[in-house]
Order: sequence, then structure tokens, then C-alpha cells
Amino acid sequence: MRHLLLLSCVAAAGLACDGGSTPAPPAKPAAAPAKAATPAPADAHAKAQKLLDRAKPLYKPLPTYMAKAGAERPSDAVIDLGRDLYFDTRLSKNHDISCNSCHDLATFGVDNEPTSPGHKGARGDRNSPTSLNAALHIAQFWDGRAKDVEEQAGGPVLNPVEMAMADEATVVAVLSSIPGYVERFGAAFPGEAAPITYANMTTAIGAFERGLVSPAPFDAFLAGDLTALSEAQLDGLATFLDTGCMACHAGVAVGGQGYFKLGQVVPYETEDPGRKGVTGNDADLHVFKAPSLRNITKTGPYFHDGSIASLDEAVKLMAKHQLGRDLPDPDVKKIVAFLGALEGTVDAAYVRPPELPASGPKTPAPDPS
Repeated sequence: MRHLLLLSCVAAAGLACDGGSTPAPPAKPAAAPAKAATPAPADAHAKAQKLLDRAKPLYKPLPTYMAKAGAERPSDAVIDLGRDLYFDTRLSKNHDISCNSCHDLATFGVDNEPTSPGHKGARGDRNSPTSLNAALHIAQFWDGRAKDVEEQAGGPVLNPVEMAMADEATVVAVLSSIPGYVERFGAAFPGEAAPITYANMTTAIGAFERGLVSPAPFDAFLAGDLTALSEAQLDGLATFLDTGCMACHAGVAVGGQGYFKLGQVVPYETEDPGRKGVTGNDADLHVFKAPSLRNITKTGPYFHDGSIASLDEAVKLMAKHQLGRDLPDPDVKKIVAFLGALEGTVDAAYVRPPELPASGPKTPAPDPS
């Protein structure tokens, strides 16, 4: 409109000067403000393909079920039993804590606490990691003291700071006193004379946890969808790879595949002995399993002790202490944008809290001690 008015004024001035016989030549319109260059579709496609070619040797899409190596998916009876047990607070001394209390499936498998409250409010000294995609890890717990999710499932139940059950026999007695479980264990483990065992309990919980997969846009990208990531996420992936983050965070879980000293380039202060507490080796002092970065945008606070609240700060600290890189804030933002592409979803029906079997008359009353 501004240009049209300008042209009208110029024309009017010309007519006034020569009696209207010869119109003045039209004025050239002002140059339009410069716009930021937008990659042509072919250029964007080439950029995404180049990044996909870099990522494919390092990463693979999530499976639909994280079965044990060489094993098939367990029966629905085993998985359904495991779901019930995962949500059941009667596996704790005071009947107030379940697996889901610290690994809440409504909040990406965590409770978003630095450390989780356990029996009578007691807290341990490590952050509760997410149970989503955990079966893909090389081992379980920050120090790798459990070889798989089945073994991990039995630890907190007997830990005096967590669920505080006295021993395996006490757990079996509680489960055996619940008629619904007598029936369910029998269906899940047919042919066993006494199917309610501690080992069968952890087997069932592990079978359920192996289905806690959370496919994300990054999985679609790895499968070949070059439009699955935004331009910002593609830029972030490039920065992630250029920075060297994949040294600790590779594999299907984008981490969880190895142990690394916390502060392997620049020392990091922590009193936690890390994996040395398991192996007794001095070389394992302050060594921890690298966490998975899947759903990392939703699973703070961060680090083994939950001491870091901000994901931006966690990225900056890891670059400094693990890689010796002083990342500028714009690069941190780019990496965080890419991490958003690792935020996935879990089948809502699969993780829906069950209606647990009603307690039988012999179920022990909660112990106030």
C-alpha cells in the first residue's frame, strides 16, 4: 500500500508540471527486507540424509519388546502378572510403596525426586533412574550390581531403606495369602507344584518391564523418515555428534551400554564410590553406568545423586567433565533441542494400573516399625 501511495503521488506531481500531457515514469519499489534463507526441500533432504548416515552406525530404532537375548516374548499371563506386581504396594513392609512409587509410569518411569522416599520416608543416596527402556542396558543400577531387570526387581523389595521386607520367605507368605495371586502365579507358571516363589515374582516383574518401550521421533528418523526431526533437532543432532556425546551415549538406548569415570577429563567432586563398591577395584572409583538419554527431557533431576536440576546445566557439565569441552550456550541449546527428539510414548493400555487382587484373610497387617 505504501508503494501504491508513493506511485500515486509521483504521478500527480508529473501531471501538475506539464499540464497532464506526459505522466512521470513510475518509481521503482523499495527493496523488500532481506529474509533468512530457507533451505530448499532438496537441501533439507540432503542435510537429513547426511545426518542419518552418521547416526545409523551408532543407533538403532527401539524394538517393540525388549526380550532377553535368544528368548521369545513371555506369555501374556506372565506379563500381566508382572504388571500387577509392579503396582502392588503389598510388596513393601508397610504396604505403602510399590515399584511404581519410585518408577512412576505416569511420569516417564521416574518420580522426579533427587532421591526417592522409601520405608518410613528414608531416602537413599542415589537417584532412581527410569524403568522405561531399562531392559536394554548392559546392567541395572548406577553401579551395575544387577545383571538384568529381573535381578534388579528383587533388590528394592528387601532393601531396608526402600521397601524393607524382611526376607524372601516373608514376601512369598504375603503373596500366598492373596487368593488372586495364587491363581495368577499358577496360570503364569503352569506345571510348577509351588509357583509362588521369589524368583517367579522377579521374573514376572521383569517380563512386564521388558515391554516398557517408548518409541520417539528419533526412532522414526532412524527407520528412514527424513522429516521426523525438526530443523532445530537436526542441528542439535549434528552438534551432539560433533561434540562427541556419542562416546558415552550410543546404542539403542542412547546410553546405558558402558561404565565411565565421572570426571574422566576434568575431575568431578563426589563422595559416591560408584562401581568400586561392587567390584572393589580402585580403577572403578567414581565409575558409573552411563544413563540412557531417552526421555531425558522428562526424567530430571540429573546425575547419580539427582543434584542437577537443569538439563542445560547437565549437558554443559558433562561436556566439561567427560569431554573437556567448554560448550557455548547456543550449542547447549542445540543439543537439548535434539534430546527432545528422544522423548517418546508408551502404550497407554500396557501401563494402565491394574485392579489388583483383593487381599485374603491371612495377609499380614502393616508393621509400624
